[in-house]
Amino acid sequence: MIELDTWLEEAVALLGRTRAAGLDGAMEGAVAATVAALAAGKPLLVCGNGGSATDAQHIVGEMVGRFLKERRALRAICLSSNPAVLTAWSNDYSFATVFSRQVEAYGEAGGVMLGLSTSGNSENVVRAFETARAMGMVVIGLTGEGGGRMGPLCDHLLAVPSRFTPAIQQVHLALYHCYCAAVEERLADA
Repeated sequence: MIELDTWLEEAVALLGRTRAAGLDGAMEGAVAATVAALAAGKPLLVCGNGGSATDAQHIVGEMVGRFLKERRALRAICLSSNPAVLTAWSNDYSFATVFSRQVEAYGEAGGVMLGLSTSGNSENVVRAFETARAMGMVVIGLTGEGGGRMGPLCDHLLAVPSRFTPAIQQVHLALYHCYCAAVEERLADA
C-alpha cells in the first residue's frame, strides 16, 4: 500500500525539482503572450487527453469565469469539451486530427494554443500545435520531462522534470494555477 506521507514527500520533491528547472522565463513568456492575445480579442485554445482534457477544461473555466478576481470573461475555448465534435470527427475521420480540425475552426493569427500532455507525444495535440503554428498562433506546452514531440513546436514550454504521469499532472495544476492568476492579474482592469 502506498503511504500518504511518501506520496506527499514525492510530490513536494517534484515541486522542488520543477522550481529548480528554471521555468520562470517560459511562464513569463506564456503569460505575456496570452495577455497580448486576449487583450486583442484573439482566442486562447486549450486541449489535452484524459486527465489533461479535464485540466484543459479547468483552465478554460478559470478564464471564462474567474480565478481570484472579478473581471470580464476571457475568450478561451476547450477543444476537448464538445462531445459531438470529438465523436463525429473521430468516428468519420481520425482521432489524430480531432484538435487540429478545431484549431482550423476557432484559431486565429495572434491567438494562443495551449496543450497539455504528460508525455509530450500525444498525436492529436502535436497536430494541433502544427496547425496553430501554421496559422500564426503562439504555442504553449505543458508536458513532462523533455517535452516530447511537442517541445520543438512550443514557443513556451513548461516541462515538469518527471516521467510519472500522476506526479506531472499534480505539478501541471500548480503551474496552470500560476498562469491563470498571472493572466487574470494583468487583465483584471482591462
